[in-house]
Amino acid sequence: MAEDIFEVKRERFDLLRPEIYLLQGTWPEGYRVEAYLKKQQISGEVMPWDYVSVLERAVAHEHEGTKRVTVSLTMPKKIEPSGKLVIYATRGGKKIKWFEIGAKELARRQNSPYFYIDEQKTLRDEEICRVRGWVVSDQPVKIAVYDEKKKRIFCEIQRNKRMDVAEMITETEVDPKCGFYMEVPIKGKNVINLVFCAGQKQAVYSIGQRPEMIAAEKVKKYVKTGRRYLQNHGSEELMEKVLHKIKSLRHAPIDYAKWLPKHLPDKVELEHQRKTKFAREPKFSIIVPLYKTPVKYLEQMVQSVKQQTYPNWELVLSDGSGKDSPLKGVLARMAAEEPRIRVVENEKALQISANTNAAMEQATGDFFVFMDHDDMLTEHALFECAAVINETPKADVIYSDEDKMSMDGHKFFQPHFKPDFNLDLLCTVNYICHLFVAKRELVEKVGMLRSEFDGAQDYDFIFRCTEEAEKICHIPKILYHWRCHEDSTAENPESKQYAFEAGKRAIEAHYQRKGIRANVENGEFLGLYRTKYILDEKPLISIIIPNKDHIDDLDRCVQSVLKKSSYPNLEFVIVENNSTEEKTFAYYEKLQKECSNVHVCYYKGDFNYSKINNFGVRHANGTYLLLLNNDTEMINDDCIEEMLGYCSRSDVGIVGARLYYEDNTIQHAGVVIGFGGIAGHCFVQQPRGNTGYCHRIICAQDYSAVTAACMMVKRSVFEEVGGLTEELAVAFNDIDFCMKVRQKGYLVVYNPYAELYHYESKSRGLEDTPEKLERFHREIQTFETRWPEILKNGDPYYNPNLSLETQNFSLKRL
Repeated sequence: MAEDIFEVKRERFDLLRPEIYLLQGTWPEGYRVEAYLKKQQISGEVMPWDYVSVLERAVAHEHEGTKRVTVSLTMPKKIEPSGKLVIYATRGGKKIKWFEIGAKELARRQNSPYFYIDEQKTLRDEEICRVRGWVVSDQPVKIAVYDEKKKRIFCEIQRNKRMDVAEMITETEVDPKCGFYMEVPIKGKNVINLVFCAGQKQAVYSIGQRPEMIAAEKVKKYVKTGRRYLQNHGSEELMEKVLHKIKSLRHAPIDYAKWLPKHLPDKVELEHQRKTKFAREPKFSIIVPLYKTPVKYLEQMVQSVKQQTYPNWELVLSDGSGKDSPLKGVLARMAAEEPRIRVVENEKALQISANTNAAMEQATGDFFVFMDHDDMLTEHALFECAAVINETPKADVIYSDEDKMSMDGHKFFQPHFKPDFNLDLLCTVNYICHLFVAKRELVEKVGMLRSEFDGAQDYDFIFRCTEEAEKICHIPKILYHWRCHEDSTAENPESKQYAFEAGKRAIEAHYQRKGIRANVENGEFLGLYRTKYILDEKPLISIIIPNKDHIDDLDRCVQSVLKKSSYPNLEFVIVENNSTEEKTFAYYEKLQKECSNVHVCYYKGDFNYSKINNFGVRHANGTYLLLLNNDTEMINDDCIEEMLGYCSRSDVGIVGARLYYEDNTIQHAGVVIGFGGIAGHCFVQQPRGNTGYCHRIICAQDYSAVTAACMMVKRSVFEEVGGLTEELAVAFNDIDFCMKVRQKGYLVVYNPYAELYHYESKSRGLEDTPEKLERFHREIQTFETRWPEILKNGDPYYNPNLSLETQNFSLKRL
């Protein structure tokens, strides 16, 4: 399992009770606090750290097996400035130093305003130092700036709202405008001192301005961090940490061979599982078709079943090798040794579907577990399935994550960490595959495997099961090892070309059952498929384009659609948003004269992306709406047809596109909730042509959200959810809109075959002023308030084993 991690994120005194010293950070389960001030023990307790701001979550380390805690220590009301405070985490005979600080520093901070510096940046060319942060106290705080000679430095200090801080400090009412921003002139200054005064209380923050002082401050920071890590983990761990940092600079991937053992249950946990009694203990029938299986692989497969920590199972082996099967003796021995093993003998050789069905016909379990004859289960596979069934009584389909295994069974690689049920990804690739578990009643309803789909019989079966399932559960854990050899589709796809043709027919059969008219083609790689929907009608699509000046961008956008798009029934609604240049309005007149399907409507309010688009929709006539940024350019001529095909389905509300930066790197390939603390684009800056993790860049699939830089939505759905949320003027409005649509039961689809360039950030500046930051924090709070569950529980279309610190679907750090 993951190693114990101890880390202090923040420490301060309580603003109302200066004898209470608070530290917040990460702390493994089961540890208690032991603290000494000048070698005298002081009392303390460990409590949950209930609130973590979004900005902290965006940069939080993702260590497993730890919890966020607040350690509260009771200190003297007046600390003597000698000695030091040392804090330990203890459990049993284990004692680990968590934090230490000099008493002199504590005495200085006690009864002082509490401040935090978000940014300090010296701009030599402009001879200023930019400082941004916040300060709180139980009284109003004044801020002044002085040089090293205590001479006042006059500069404008802007105060701004910081609602994230107001939520962080709970013991007293915090001034909403506790944030500050200043640009301090530094010409001729060696040091600038920020002085925070609250009544008789005072705190000082010094910033050295000579280059060597700035460098020394950075070194001091690194040394302090390194010393703390050394104390907590030792020299070997520190060296490993340094090396890891160096590697991370090179974007080195995490070694799965090291990751896997830390994420499998250890002996203690396995033993605990063996002793666990569930309220409901379903019987699992493990269905395995055999055909002249190499004995050593067969024995390894059987052994992996016998090692299961959950005992209520039967292993049903159907030998399709024929009457002269080389496995007869081995199977007879196995059945004699283990009464839970049942062998089905067949007089003639059987194909895969018939062979599997023969095993299913003899199975007596409540759930069928499907397994290949040379693969292996992890020891806790059935235990995890039983746990899900107890937690979710209506579960009738269960699947897990999986990886690949070398021929000798000693090496594990290429893990596949899957999303929760993702219909459109399933229509692109059989991502569910292994481990797959189906309830007996469901199988009796949908029927057994069909020989006409041999080679992709499991794909067809999964479609039929998921179509009828009441509840589909995904276990985000590696429960299945898929053995790779030269004839396996896992390693050499070309060896089973017929299987991929059968897969194509399985998808087509799914569409036929659902009453969807579509053609299915092979994708860019064998095993991937592309759906093209048949459009019987050509409904009017209204393209909504907000614009403020930047007519070169707008003209490129409009002309790319007019000249490239093969879709005939379009109207453009350009929403004019307070342009100031005369040539902009002249361009509007010219464009409307030249193109009868172009209309300009005039929005008069302040910039609010949600209001602007809602305003534009009220002037649109289309059955479908295409929200489009003015700094985009269409690439493929069937881009609109691609989006409309998916959007025309009754279960789909929104469709997004694949967007590129000007340098042909990915700008958008779907959105994951949690990236960057709130939400972020997938596979950002991956080169065009890269296919991403498990080819996800080039797979049509469902996501929690897509960007409104190019987003098609049914007008009826847009109106059903009340359009874009106007409280979200700039940030997260498209993500919130997608969440509202999903809340109504519609899917949000990413279609990689709709491709555009997005020349981002030309029409709006960065979040780099106090006013913009204030609005940004406010909109973060609004989003968090509206969608707390997904932020807490994680994006169902992502996987908790993958990192939120990167956007390339890499493994979560060890």
